[in-house]
Amino acid sequence: MNPLAQQLNQQIQQGNSHVFELLSELGKKLYYPKGILTQSAEAKEKAHRFNATIGIAIEGDTPMHLSAIQDHLSDYDPKDLYPYASPAGKPELRQAWKEKMLLENPALSGKKISHPVVTNALTHGLSIVSNLFVNAGDTLILPDKLWGNYNLTFGVFSGANVTTFPFYNEDGGFNTVGLKETLLAQKEKGKAIVLLNFPNNPTGYTPTESEAQEIVLAIQEAAESGINLVVVTDDAYFGLFFEDSIHESLFGRIAGLHPRVLAVKVDGATKEDYVWGFRVGFITFASSDDQLLKALESKTMGSIRGQISSCSHPSQTFVLKALQDPGYKTQKQEKFQILKDRANLVKKILDSGKYEDAFSYYPFNSGYFMCLKLNKVDADILRLHLLDHYGVGTISIGATDLRVAFSCVELEDIEELFALIYQGAKDLEQ
Repeated sequence: MNPLAQQLNQQIQQGNSHVFELLSELGKKLYYPKGILTQSAEAKEKAHRFNATIGIAIEGDTPMHLSAIQDHLSDYDPKDLYPYASPAGKPELRQAWKEKMLLENPALSGKKISHPVVTNALTHGLSIVSNLFVNAGDTLILPDKLWGNYNLTFGVFSGANVTTFPFYNEDGGFNTVGLKETLLAQKEKGKAIVLLNFPNNPTGYTPTESEAQEIVLAIQEAAESGINLVVVTDDAYFGLFFEDSIHESLFGRIAGLHPRVLAVKVDGATKEDYVWGFRVGFITFASSDDQLLKALESKTMGSIRGQISSCSHPSQTFVLKALQDPGYKTQKQEKFQILKDRANLVKKILDSGKYEDAFSYYPFNSGYFMCLKLNKVDADILRLHLLDHYGVGTISIGATDLRVAFSCVELEDIEELFALIYQGAKDLEQ
C-alpha cells in the first residue's frame, strides 16, 4: 500500500477507529498523489520567473485560448475558464458553498464539517462514496421508492447488497419503523451504508419534523447497538420544500450524532440552481476530528484525480458568479414559487376526485416530482400508450407507479396533462 495512503489511514484511525472500519478496501488504498499537481502548486507559489510545470499553454501571461470561444464568454477572465481546476475544486466556490450550507442548515451550528469537495455533479459524488466505503457484499439501505441509478452506482459497480424497506407507512408518512428494523437487522454484519434522498426522487416527499426526529433516533439506536454506519444524504433537490416538512438537510442532525456514524452530504448546483448541464456537485463530511476530515478530503481528491482528474473549471466559475450575484436569492425565490404553484395545482386537481377511479397519488410535499398509483393498468403499458397515442411522456416505476415531473410542465398545461393520463388509463381498461 502506498505510504501516503497508510498515512491517511493512520490519521483516520486516530481520529475515529469506527470510521476507519467503514472504509472499503479501495477506500483504504486511496490517497492524493504528490505528483504533477502538487509540484505545480508549489511552482505557482515560488516560480516567479518561469513556470514550466503543468500541461496547459500560456500566451502573454494568459491561458491560451481561441477567440471563437472567448468572444462568447467575454464577461469572464480567461484564467477563470481555461486552466485546470484543482481536483478538490475552485477554492472560492468551495468556501461559498460551505457558507451557503451553514446558512441554510441551522442544525449544523457548532458542528465540524469538511470543506465541500467539488464533484462532477451528484452521481459522481455518490460514486466517490461507493469507492470510499463499499466493499462487495456490504449492505446499502434505502427506501423502495428510489432513483434507479443507485442500483448501478452501488450495486453493479461496487457489489453492494441493496436492501430496501417500504417508503410509506400505512398513514402515508415516511416509514421510520421500516428504516429502524432494516438498520437493526444489520447487527451481525456490523456495518451498513444508509442513503436518504429528500426531497425524494421519485415521490417528491420530505419527512415531517416528527419523522425526521424518528429517523435520527433510529440511526442512533443502530449505532448504539454496535453497527458502524455511513449515512449519506442525497440532497439533489434541496431547498424545494413546499409544505409540512423539515426545511433543511438531515445531514445537520446526523452530523456528530454518534462515533459509529459518519455523515456524508452529497448535493450540488445541478438542480438547486437549475444548471443541470453544468455538472457541479459537492461532497461534504462531518466529524469532530479535524485530521480525519482532512484525510477524507485527501482520499476524495485521490478518487477524483484517479478517475476524472478534475471537474469543469468554467462550470465552477459560472456557479460561483451566481452565488456572488446580488440578485441570486431573489431569482431563486421566483423559481421556487413557480414550482410550488405547479405542485399545489397538481394536488388541487388530484384532490378533486375526478380521476380517482383510475389512479390515486402518493403523498408529496417537495421537489420536482410526484407519483401516481394506478388502480387497474400496468404502469409501463400506460407509459407507452401515452407516448404513442397522446404524445405524453412519463416514467413508469414498477407495475403500479407512474412518475410525473411537474417541474417541466407549465402551470397552464397541468390540467390537460392529467386529463390525458386519465384518458390513457381509461383506454387501457376497456
